[in-house]
Amino acid sequence: MTDPSVQPPAAQTEDDIAAGAALMVPAPTPGRGPLGVIRSILAVLAIAGPVVWVLDLPRQLFHLAPYTEQLLAYELAVILPMLFLTFDIRGRRSQDVRWHDLILAAVGCVAPAWLAWEYPRLVNDLVFLPREGVIIAALLVAISVEGVRRAIGLTLALVVLGLIAFGFWGYLLPAPYNSREMSFARLVVYLGIDTNALLGISLQVGVVVIVPFILLGKFLAAFGGSDFFSALAVAAMGRFRGGPGKIAVFGSSLMGSISGSAVANVAGTGVVTIPLMKRAGFPAHVAAGIESVASTGGQLMPPVIGAAAFLMAEFLVLPYSTVMIAALLPILLYYAAIFTLVDLYAAKKGLAGVPRAEIPALWPEFRQGWHFLLPFVVFLVGMFSFRLQPELAALWAVGTLFVTSFVFGYHGRRPTLKTIWAAIYDAGESVVEIVIVTAAAGLVIGVLNLSGIAFTLAGQLLSIAGGNVLILLIFAGISSIILGMGMPTVSVYILLAALIAPAIIQAGVEPIAAHMFVLYFGLMSMVTPPIAVASFAAANLAKAGPWATSFSAMWFGWTAYIIPFLFVFSPAMLLQGPLLPALIAAVTALAGIFFISMAAVGFARAPIGAGLRLLCLIAGAMLLPPAEIVPGGYWVVGAGALFALGLALWLFVFTPPAPPARRRDPMTPV
Repeated sequence: MTDPSVQPPAAQTEDDIAAGAALMVPAPTPGRGPLGVIRSILAVLAIAGPVVWVLDLPRQLFHLAPYTEQLLAYELAVILPMLFLTFDIRGRRSQDVRWHDLILAAVGCVAPAWLAWEYPRLVNDLVFLPREGVIIAALLVAISVEGVRRAIGLTLALVVLGLIAFGFWGYLLPAPYNSREMSFARLVVYLGIDTNALLGISLQVGVVVIVPFILLGKFLAAFGGSDFFSALAVAAMGRFRGGPGKIAVFGSSLMGSISGSAVANVAGTGVVTIPLMKRAGFPAHVAAGIESVASTGGQLMPPVIGAAAFLMAEFLVLPYSTVMIAALLPILLYYAAIFTLVDLYAAKKGLAGVPRAEIPALWPEFRQGWHFLLPFVVFLVGMFSFRLQPELAALWAVGTLFVTSFVFGYHGRRPTLKTIWAAIYDAGESVVEIVIVTAAAGLVIGVLNLSGIAFTLAGQLLSIAGGNVLILLIFAGISSIILGMGMPTVSVYILLAALIAPAIIQAGVEPIAAHMFVLYFGLMSMVTPPIAVASFAAANLAKAGPWATSFSAMWFGWTAYIIPFLFVFSPAMLLQGPLLPALIAAVTALAGIFFISMAAVGFARAPIGAGLRLLCLIAGAMLLPPAEIVPGGYWVVGAGALFALGLALWLFVFTPPAPPARRRDPMTPV
């Protein structure tokens, strides 16, 4: 690894700050007139349906027991018209609705609404491929793909279309790449109505599980939670060397529990942290790289680790708490590496912290917003102590947030009807994309199940790797990054879980480790060129080159390319066994990360030369892998610990420190 600083930093000006603010994603507004009213009603209905379902109100109040598929069809009947009234034919948000948008919105409402109403009767007749079922299924598949193209992008739409084409014409290919021959009616009915496709587990997770968490995140942001976490990060980290970089790392890890999206995290925190980092002397591409890689990791930060984690729990038939615990140690090592690199980089470049006048006092700030932590406490207690489903625990957390926000407020502000309404509408807007993405994921799963391509591909991957697990993992990691380019996290994970993870599991890897492996590499497609959406979003904010930003993000996030290999070979790193080996692995890995980071930056207490950097790299490489995955592992780790101790004495006791960093005048160009 080499130093990512290849150009002099630029001073932050008022124009930079204004430009950054302009790039923030604005809060959605319903617009005016009849269409604005319709959008508002649809947004409320999009949230109300899942909430009513999670609270089990149909059974409690009316003694009704509707099918889950009826709820999913209802949600599509709300989301699809909202999508076509929001995104124009070019895939841009627009208030200008054309006649063809109205037709698609009407079809998107009527077709799934009819399905929801007729499903109890239709479910018994589907095997006979009734004409009305074929028509409704074909309409649902077609309109869902167009919705994906508008709301998510052409890439995912083409992937879905390509797989559907394979499902229909794949039988013409030579063995073993061919699929089973099937009629058009059979294909569309399976994809549009069967519980293993569009109305399957991915859409169920998107509607039933993820919507309550979106609601929690939007209320938390609207009531001041985002401001509190950002201020807390500044108060805790601002005074230290390279403080703005550490604020980005700390703040983005906290915000990840709210947004669950790398790009949204970049937009939410980067508009503050990137200007701060540039003022402190970080080059623009380095500031953007730090923010993008920190924001990407936020999607794996417990307790709310993103939509993909809920899908993983469903696919593996595991409690969500098990997935959350498994994600804990790897993501802590991930952030420890970023934090260490930022600290050493700032020390080497002489980058000081935030001016004291701009740092809020930690304890007064904590007293103002401590109650924003209570919803997360309630969520964890609900899941672990009361064994609640995560979606119900999330609604408990929402109720707690309402009570505490009205009682305590934040800096004298309390929720108003206007902020509550804005948060509900914002949540409804956000549900559009998550529902259409999970619907597309259901179509992908349906084609893969029907055609059998997932099993064929797994066999081909194993054959290419020649039975060597390490080669298979390298190939799988590269494939995961390529397949994940330009797609949202949920769709990335669905695709990888269906295509790549089965091959890794067939090679003898624990299922949770295999799924976590592809999720990590799928996430790293967010910062890895050529299509690194999180890096490009941060580069836009920083006015930096997108490729330089991407390479900087890869440099700071290097552990994400290494740690997945480690937990595949050592389940202890996923906390899937006794606690003591996991603690030993964590301590030695942290030490290994520290020494490798010193080698990467070329700085310890003072700048170090090539020889010492090589020794630090060797010491780190001996300490980073868990002992059980290396032949004679405990001897290797023990020798590495002694070697590292000797190096530490030389670097931190016998080597004089570098001069302290000078605080830069934020108005002076550097």
